[in-house]
Amino acid sequence: MDDNSLRESLSAACHWLVDIAQVKGETPPEGVRLRHAHTRWQGAIMGEYSVKDRLWGFFCPVWHTGQAVKALVLANRVLGENWLLAGARAGADFILNAQINGAADPDAGLILAYEDDPAKVNTSAVLEALEGLLLLGDVTGEARYGEAAIAAARWVAAKAYLGDGLFVDSYDPAARSFAQYRYGTRGRPLAEDAVLLEVAARSDDARLRTIFLEVCERLLRDEDPPGNWINYSPCDPVGGNLHPRHAYWWGRPLIAAWRETGDRRYLACALRCGEYYRNAQRRDGGLFRGTYRDFTTDSFGHATSGMACAMLLWLELDRALPEPRFGSAFDRGLRHCLTMQFREVQDPNLRGCILEKVLAPDGTDRSPYHIRDLGTIFFVQALSLYLDRPR
Repeated sequence: MDDNSLRESLSAACHWLVDIAQVKGETPPEGVRLRHAHTRWQGAIMGEYSVKDRLWGFFCPVWHTGQAVKALVLANRVLGENWLLAGARAGADFILNAQINGAADPDAGLILAYEDDPAKVNTSAVLEALEGLLLLGDVTGEARYGEAAIAAARWVAAKAYLGDGLFVDSYDPAARSFAQYRYGTRGRPLAEDAVLLEVAARSDDARLRTIFLEVCERLLRDEDPPGNWINYSPCDPVGGNLHPRHAYWWGRPLIAAWRETGDRRYLACALRCGEYYRNAQRRDGGLFRGTYRDFTTDSFGHATSGMACAMLLWLELDRALPEPRFGSAFDRGLRHCLTMQFREVQDPNLRGCILEKVLAPDGTDRSPYHIRDLGTIFFVQALSLYLDRPR
């Protein structure tokens, strides 16, 4: 795993995002399955690819594309190639085209981040799209990206925050109303990328900082099991199944809360999230989507994106600690991700991408491989930060 080989792997993964998975025209190529209420698709990342059927589709184009923008900006720090920022700009412009503008509109600032419901906005999907915009604005000097992120964060704080660290999840922009108990609870504690704290610093909006810290307090209260939050979707408290990216989404922002306040309770909880991932990691470095309270797993349904998120958390924890703890776990995860990268392919749609999961047998000899853009996106983020680490 010398740095030159890792840079080659990083470049190949980024080429897959920009050259293969990113929509080039106003509409996706013919045959791509569409269900979300977007009208302008240029720059969006196609998120799902069935290898057995050779069919593309989308799951949540806005937040997936936002994370891809973040990945490409981070990769540019390492590779320094203009096409990376061109791809990031195209992705960011797709997100900006999905934003409501005009001061007279009561939903001004809202980004139409449709997810599992194709015509309703998922609050967490709005927040997960924002850090990439902030980073791209920083590197290009184009203020419109940061301004869009600030406006969206303010909409979330003003319209979706319930108080006591909870956000309501689902918004119907046509009816201008929220759906209560969309995921079985009154609301969820959303801390994605600590973006509310970052926007608070950039906009001098103290309320956003207060909300972020209230969310972090809620996370400390509701932690169960250690290092995770099974009682909130997309985890399954009845079946005992813990979502593979859950501890990253809510654990990593706690490091930012610790840095902001000096309160070591936040860092201690983030460390428990790191330990959770170390316990969930398989011997070969991988992770299963079906991981349960006792760390037993299903036999199929890998989640390479979950392992890449664990690697991101471990990197940041080790930078925060006086003595690093997670280096060997990170190395196992990186080796696993590298084995999941397609290099020699017959299907050109696969070149450079990271295999997300192996599906359970279905009684046929069709390929059990399933591609999700998130495997490649979070791999690019983790590898970029690793290669850009202090030496």
